[in-house]
Amino acid sequence: MSCACNIPLALLITVLVVSGPAHACIPPERPFLPASREDMRAYADLIRGDFEAYIADVQEYFRCLDDERARAFVEARQVSEDYGRFVDVLD
Repeated sequence: MSCACNIPLALLITVLVVSGPAHACIPPERPFLPASREDMRAYADLIRGDFEAYIADVQEYFRCLDDERARAFVEARQVSEDYGRFVDVLD
């Protein structure tokens, strides 16, 4: 027996899980390197492109992490100040 009242909550949870935080930094996927030398030679252009794309993407990922770290520090300072005001009100 299902309840239609749970549908909006389930939808909200799904949207939050799928979308994640707006400031999420997504690491690039590690490029594949075939084990055999023959495959490396046969697919050299594709493999080179994958590695070059990874290097560019990982640099962007590092910039994203740096930006997120800076944002988190600002937020933590603001939260700390908010908490200080809260504690002052209680005293």
